[in-house]
Amino acid sequence: MSEQLNEQELVNHIASETKADEQLIKLVLKHEQAFINNAKEDKNGEVEIDGDELVDYVLSRPDVKSNELVVESILDAEMDYLMDKGLAGYVE
Repeated sequence: MSEQLNEQELVNHIASETKADEQLIKLVLKHEQAFINNAKEDKNGEVEIDGDELVDYVLSRPDVKSNELVVESILDAEMDYLMDKGLAGYVE
């Protein structure tokens, strides 16, 4: 990955897209990272993430005081940002 992820820029982007609280955004991203880190790689070394499972996981964390719509919008805005930067994509 040639371009470094600027976390503050990412958080600012998500906040401007979703109007979500910055602390909530950081919390959602932290739990998302934990979920991804615990996901199993396939034989190609890639991790496939189910969006619904991810949202359920984040919402199940006791420190996340939000709802499905907000969490989904944060994760969608993050994915848009990462795709714009060429750091992520969807598997067809």
